[in-house]
Amino acid sequence: MSSVAIISMHTSPLEQPGVGDSGGMNVYVRELSASLAQAGVDVRVYVRKWADDLPDRVSVEPGFEVVHVTAGPSQLPKEELLSRVEEFADGIAADLAERPVDVLHANYWLSAVAAHRLKHDLNLPLVATFHTLARVKAEAGDTESLERVQAEAQVIGCCDAICASNPVEAEQLIQFYGAIPERIELVAPGVDHAFFSPGERLGAQTALGIDDRPTLLFVGRIQPLKGLKIAVAALAQLQNQQARLIVVGGPSGAEGQEELASVLALIDSLGVAERVHWIEPQPHHALSTFYRAADVVIVPSRSESFGLVALEAAACATPVVAAAVGGLRSLVQDGLTGFLIDSRDPSLFAERIDELLAHPERAAAMGRAGAIESDRYAWATTAGRLRRLYGDLRARQLVEC
Repeated sequence: MSSVAIISMHTSPLEQPGVGDSGGMNVYVRELSASLAQAGVDVRVYVRKWADDLPDRVSVEPGFEVVHVTAGPSQLPKEELLSRVEEFADGIAADLAERPVDVLHANYWLSAVAAHRLKHDLNLPLVATFHTLARVKAEAGDTESLERVQAEAQVIGCCDAICASNPVEAEQLIQFYGAIPERIELVAPGVDHAFFSPGERLGAQTALGIDDRPTLLFVGRIQPLKGLKIAVAALAQLQNQQARLIVVGGPSGAEGQEELASVLALIDSLGVAERVHWIEPQPHHALSTFYRAADVVIVPSRSESFGLVALEAAACATPVVAAAVGGLRSLVQDGLTGFLIDSRDPSLFAERIDELLAHPERAAAMGRAGAIESDRYAWATTAGRLRRLYGDLRARQLVEC
């Protein structure tokens, strides 16, 4: 049996997505770890201890354990974690000295910095999934620190394998960081079809206690990157003035509260307060009911390495109107499963949303096509690819830097 240390410094698979810095990466780490364990890989997930009352170890299911590593005060914002990376790596090293693994798999750049050191200290192969990249975010107007840019470049140069969720991300790794193509592995995330599957819209609306008015859905953390203001502005410009926008999520990151205040001010200025409904972050599986209840899911992110919300919506047979950025360009087939908007102009989003609301038969056909396309994505497939990769790396000579 192979074994892997999945390193996820700032976000835990035990936290609820949509709270604080928790989001799609939580889902990725949790679902991937569970699927790897079910495939026979011994999985240990290392996270920074984010609350004082957490146990040192949590057995999630057979073969899948979460280890909480003390690295600074529990309540630290993500922006202050770089100074704690060495302490975090020390804690992981101490545990690995007693319970060795075959491979390190880092998630996000902070974890990759810690794992890079551990690779050399312990002579272990390093796999990294970055989820977001600083230089790609900068292209969309979201500037990150120079320390992050330099750290990503250094780690990418020393990774034994880098996981990209789609060809777009693979090309970005090559273009912006000079990644060696032979070290890039295309490993798409999955979707849990047991929860995220087509269902009756009216039944979902009844379950949520809402009426059958046309419904737009935004799911995600409230931060500038996710583009909620585009969704609000598009709502205001719809010809269908009966439509409402349901927002599932909460403020996240250093700019979260400021962005929420900005969104609320925009809502007031556009006079759509009565048409915007706020829902606090939900347990991941519960989102399926919201997807089924919606006529359209809107994903107006400024950048997106994959776009799990778009995939989950498609799996529930709900058409998606998304920004034509990053992984969304691979997930949404323009004109077939939804629409891609290559602009930040809310009126263009509104135009496509109106088109779907005015032609329910076409919207339903797009939803069905999306559900069929989503069948290509499964966590068992993701785990199978990584299990083979871990095995291959054990037999290879490590990349030196």
